[in-house]
Amino acid sequence: MKQLFDFFPILLFFILYKFYLDLPDELILAVNDWVPLMDLAPGKASDAIYLATLAAILVTLVQVVAAAIIVRKVEKMPLITLSLLVVFGGATLALKDPVFIQWKPTAINWMFALVFVGSHLIGEKPLIQRMMGHAIEIEERRVWLQLNLAWVAFFVVAGIANLVVAPEIDPFGFEFSEDTWVDFKLFGLMGMTILFVVAQAFYLAKYLPNSDEEETS
Repeated sequence: MKQLFDFFPILLFFILYKFYLDLPDELILAVNDWVPLMDLAPGKASDAIYLATLAAILVTLVQVVAAAIIVRKVEKMPLITLSLLVVFGGATLALKDPVFIQWKPTAINWMFALVFVGSHLIGEKPLIQRMMGHAIEIEERRVWLQLNLAWVAFFVVAGIANLVVAPEIDPFGFEFSEDTWVDFKLFGLMGMTILFVVAQAFYLAKYLPNSDEEETS
């Protein structure tokens, strides 16, 4: 349930971007009245990314506030995500330039990579062990360190992949469209994450106690 909750801003971004031209003109004009300087134009496809960005910022902010009120605890990762979304999304809305929001997935992934590297170097346990250690009993510190570094590599690669697909950045000249980038933001990054988590499960399975052998003994 928590994963679906965290996933909602990305899904909402995708839906509003894809169906912007189908939204009622009255709704788009109302957004202009509610939010200063939005200046969205009904029927203008290039404005879709600005409405999607605004919605993602607001929903993520509501999620963090709701967690603080209901659970009375906000984890660091959502706060980092919200902070970067406000910075990059806010710059996109203020300057009417989608390059900033296209940098956001890379910034988040590389920020997470730095956090995982920091936990690798500082403290008794790497971050991945702190996150999963309560559910999986593996005594070998080496295993957790390797898995933590694997997550660092994943976040770095995911950040680079976003740069490759983002049309306003595109350092390698592939010339993907903005529509393709929005698809990749939802399906590509999610698919990469799922595949990595599955690979992680197979890796950890080698080090888990064999319950059948314990029962036999």
